[in-house]
Amino acid sequence: MKKLLFLFLLGLGTAVFLFFYATQIISQKQHITEPLLIQVNSGDSLKTIAENLHREKLISNTAYFILYAKINKIYPKIKAGEYLIDKDVSFKDLADTLTSGKVYMRKITFPEGILSAQAAETLLNNEFLEDDIPDFADGEILPETYTFSRGDSRQKIINQAKQAMIKTLDMAWNERDADLPLKNKQEMLILASIVEKETGVAFERPRVASVFINRLRQGMLLQTDPTVIYALTLGKTELKRPLLRRDLEIDSPYNTYKYSGLPPSPICNPGKAAIMAVAHPDKTPYLYFVASGNGGHNFARTLAEHNKNVSKWRKIAK
Repeated sequence: MKKLLFLFLLGLGTAVFLFFYATQIISQKQHITEPLLIQVNSGDSLKTIAENLHREKLISNTAYFILYAKINKIYPKIKAGEYLIDKDVSFKDLADTLTSGKVYMRKITFPEGILSAQAAETLLNNEFLEDDIPDFADGEILPETYTFSRGDSRQKIINQAKQAMIKTLDMAWNERDADLPLKNKQEMLILASIVEKETGVAFERPRVASVFINRLRQGMLLQTDPTVIYALTLGKTELKRPLLRRDLEIDSPYNTYKYSGLPPSPICNPGKAAIMAVAHPDKTPYLYFVASGNGGHNFARTLAEHNKNVSKWRKIAK
């Protein structure tokens, strides 16, 4: 009898010890020295997930985590994805994170004025996106920063960017100034792409837009270098050399030194600011502009004034 009592008390003591030991392990927070990204793949077993967490030193005991997950019915609720762990965590903290579905969102940026060929290269070089690169033309995507989760398709990013462009263009067209010499949204987009390529100075965009609006109203040639560059490259790449005088003779509908009006399509992907600049151009008498040498431009009403500004620019350029 005494032996049985001893064994009972020993078993009870062991059980109590294991209970408190397990409780301590479960409630103990693992110290995080720097943020970690944990990937849970679709189809990963609970054992695989636990081993990955242990490898990253987020849990001290895989068996106890597996037991905890099974008792609390956590495993079926764990969602595939990439999760950011940026603070000390307990078993419960990890379980809450992995079942939340709040996966880590990555970012990809298309700068204003980017060519679609360059945007495609940006997508291709992003190792966290999957699937083929869809076809899309210049002017179809809005340059912005877009978020995605690891494993998203490149098509998904382009769909977001296309929808953002449609929304922005619709808004700009509906709110545009009256009496603009533009027939439709596509013409607004084309002119915005020219403005985008002509200046990187934010406050200048509405003024540059006013020059082209004034020229269109008077039936003048737009005579803008970026369209000639596009005629030479067709948007496949940057020209990577200065524009030469003989380039202005190229026979292309994009050559605004030879053909009046707007080119047939956008010459880049303009940003929202350039589109809004065309929708609301400054009211100016300017018909000309040339680089000032300080990153901006000098504007002129007459050809004589413009020629003086050109002479100043040439001196600076030398």
